[in-house]
Amino acid sequence: MYEAFYKLSSKPFSIMPDPDFLFWGRKHSMAFAMLEYGAANHVGFTVITGDVGCGKTTLIHHLLTRISGDTTIGLVSNTRANSGELLNWVLLAFDQPLSDLSYPMLYQQFRNFVNDEFAHGRRVALIIDEAQNLGLETLEELRLLFNLNTQKEQLLQIILVGQPQLKQQLLRPELTQFAQRVSSDFHLGPLPHDEVAPYINQRLCVAGSKLFLFSEEACDRIATASKGIPRVINILCDTSLIYAFSTGAPLVTEEIINKVIFDKAEYSIFSIDSPEKSRDRLHPV
Repeated sequence: MYEAFYKLSSKPFSIMPDPDFLFWGRKHSMAFAMLEYGAANHVGFTVITGDVGCGKTTLIHHLLTRISGDTTIGLVSNTRANSGELLNWVLLAFDQPLSDLSYPMLYQQFRNFVNDEFAHGRRVALIIDEAQNLGLETLEELRLLFNLNTQKEQLLQIILVGQPQLKQQLLRPELTQFAQRVSSDFHLGPLPHDEVAPYINQRLCVAGSKLFLFSEEACDRIATASKGIPRVINILCDTSLIYAFSTGAPLVTEEIINKVIFDKAEYSIFSIDSPEKSRDRLHPV
């Protein structure tokens, strides 16, 4: 809609997890280092937790482009399976044939697959996104899968990525054995205030912008209103560019940001700021 007007080659603030737009802030760099370390060194479980909208899935997609060619990767995104069903999703993630076999037989099928990959010089990495939805019994299933590894060889690497509830689950006494096998972990929080403007500018540059289309004051207001959550920043920036385009404004100003926040508070199902706060900024007493 506004791309041609601002000479952009693509939408800079899509909420899709596109690794081309990944911003290497301090926290994202450290989180990816933990992911890459776990995958490259075949350590125990790797666990990455983070708040909603902070970029965990984007990091996974970037990892998929970087992981070594001698690793067979399976990604499970449907984590609402009941106890006993996880193994079916795991086999599906590795394009293995499904059947009505009993659980022990499915376990043996997966074990044979892992051993066969290793015999051909390949290791297996299982990535589970939205892992906070896994129940205690399902997490115990994962621990048993991890037991496919031997004392000498690490055949299977398991990476769990999820919201903060995952961390709380792993701290429960029932999962002590599981937690003791976590060798690499990190919690990904929102962007610090001083990284929001560079984040906005980086996404604009990737989308082909030659100019910084947001004023310093606008970026500061976005940082405050979004609380540093990348997905909320994207929504604010995308809507603000629509507002600016509709009036032919060459720059997104703080006034435009305030108008977006006010309208979302007044008319949207999902408000970003309270109407009173936005009204005070628009019409100071």
